[in-house]
Amino acid sequence: MLPKKQLKQKIDLLVDGLKSLRDEGKFNEPNLDGTAGDYVSFNAWEWPQGVGLYGLAQMWLKTGDASIQTLLEDWYAAHLDKGLPSQNVNTTAPMLALSLLWRQTQDARWEPALNNWADRILATMPRTRCGGFQHNVSDKINDDELWDDTLFMVALFLASYGQSSGRRELVSEAAFQFLIHTHYLAERETGLWFHGWTFDGNHNFARARWARGNSWISAGVLDLLELADLDEATSRYLTEVVKTQLETLISYQAESGAWHTLLDDATSYEEISATSAIGYALLKGARLGIGPQGWREAGLKALGVTLKNIRDDGIVENVSYGTRMGHDLQFYKDIPLQPTGYGQSMALLLLVEALNIASEED
Repeated sequence: MLPKKQLKQKIDLLVDGLKSLRDEGKFNEPNLDGTAGDYVSFNAWEWPQGVGLYGLAQMWLKTGDASIQTLLEDWYAAHLDKGLPSQNVNTTAPMLALSLLWRQTQDARWEPALNNWADRILATMPRTRCGGFQHNVSDKINDDELWDDTLFMVALFLASYGQSSGRRELVSEAAFQFLIHTHYLAERETGLWFHGWTFDGNHNFARARWARGNSWISAGVLDLLELADLDEATSRYLTEVVKTQLETLISYQAESGAWHTLLDDATSYEEISATSAIGYALLKGARLGIGPQGWREAGLKALGVTLKNIRDDGIVENVSYGTRMGHDLQFYKDIPLQPTGYGQSMALLLLVEALNIASEED
């Protein structure tokens, strides 16, 4: 465990790495409207950047670093001036950090965009049967499909903004989305989650126990419980869901402290974005008293391997690129490695959580 001063230095490095990300043209993924898709560069409005901004916002709330507040404000002001993209699951992700910014500052600049976006989610975001949000993204319509990613990209924003604005219908919708996705994606035997579900054939695709998808849930449930006041029954239920999942995840942790991109396949590569977010959930869950001391120990192992994967320029290595729905397990093993905003952000979340237990030693 690094002393607090050294952790803060690593956190500053991660922020520098996040800001430096640029699309180098390795991936050609045009959007449905004909515009170029950019899932790497920090200044693009998409889901990797949205998750990255969330890590920055959580860091700012924890440390009070005024430069991070300025970075967030400048980023959002530039995009609002330019005009926001079409709404879908993934373009909703940047709204989460904006809701935290508004929640803390009550700056009137942000409220119209937050309200408008939230209203449109409730009124027009496509849903599958049973009312789950259909996982439509900028470059693909995923008819009749539920993905675990949706909860982090959409439901956390609804919970956060609903709580801070007093709009309980948004909190209720967020809770419902977590519950309906649990029904279709959580594996009863293990508590792990499958990547997706389709109502076209009623199955979980490749039944992939995908590490980052599980990390969206372990981190997402704990953050949901912190971001919004849920009714007691829902809170108790989701707490049990994440407890069961995390206990199983610990059993799959590799000797290095990481998790494989397919949790139950040791021949798949160790993946650091998932490792960071699962480690974050374990440390946070232990701190909140949801899990035992063993959670903290496993979280510290994840912290150790994450630190080893932060380069001197602040870039987090061994992060898998954005992952579509796989129809066979080999698909997940073949996803290329690529530095991303969510890789930076998940490491940020872990290191900021680690500040709670770091020593003051130099």
